[in-house]
Amino acid sequence: MSLLVAALPTVQFVIGLREGVEAALVVGIIATFLHQQGRRDALPWMWAGVALAVTLCVGVAVVLELVNETLPYKQQEGFEALIGFVAVAMVTWMIVWMRRHGRQLSSDLRTGAGAALARGSAAGLVAMAFLAVLREGLETATFLLATFQSSYGVSPWSAGLGTVAGLLVATIIGWAIYRGGTRVNLARFFTITSLLLVLISAGIVATALRHAHEAGVLNVLQDRALDLSAVVTPDSGSVVNGLITGLLGIYPYPTYAELLGWLLYAVPMTIFVLWPARPRTRTAPVERTVPPSSPESQGPARSCS
Repeated sequence: MSLLVAALPTVQFVIGLREGVEAALVVGIIATFLHQQGRRDALPWMWAGVALAVTLCVGVAVVLELVNETLPYKQQEGFEALIGFVAVAMVTWMIVWMRRHGRQLSSDLRTGAGAALARGSAAGLVAMAFLAVLREGLETATFLLATFQSSYGVSPWSAGLGTVAGLLVATIIGWAIYRGGTRVNLARFFTITSLLLVLISAGIVATALRHAHEAGVLNVLQDRALDLSAVVTPDSGSVVNGLITGLLGIYPYPTYAELLGWLLYAVPMTIFVLWPARPRTRTAPVERTVPPSSPESQGPARSCS
């Protein structure tokens, strides 16, 4: 296997690691809460919900790939462009959501778990775990399908191996955190992986624009913008070139449409991810002020005798 093929699964590894850690955090928090509340009877149902969500996500990925293979050439290119744009939209939403809500994720989940148990049923917790894994799994399936379509020379087996490796590492991280065996700076972890996902998504945007042109949908800005063949040679077997094409989505002869799409996504999203987060300020309770002319400012009402 060439060095290029060995390098490209890094993309799938990053995706599997990031999405897997998010799902593992949610499941780990819920499992820990059930254990602390003495509701171990609900744990098998929670794991069954997780397994069902994983099965559904795999089924969706298989169906999407089968549909793609049965379409004629132009419809196939259009479908791959659509998959790419949907994947980028889902991952972008996830990055923005985690940026805004990641810090209070644990407390919010514990609050929701406590409310579910207060209602006398653990079904709500099982549903929370199921929906969390289903959401991350659908994002992963769609995003991975888009990366498979945009990678040069990478086989499904090697890409799948990178995905499985990322998911396994994510599972180990989630288990270690909630067993108390290790502490991970999650804010830094999510910042680094978000930055990598932004670069991968920018490459998928450029690839989706290329598919849109092949489908006959996008026919403007198709002149060659740059000649990067001296730097980027996908079939050279170089690890560096493999990472440039596989991770950054940069190819030897990008068109103006592809270059603009890459820059218009990568630049603002990179700034958004790296921009320092605002410290949360607690608002002091507002004291009620009573106007001097109001009845309440005159003291207690006198009784008329």
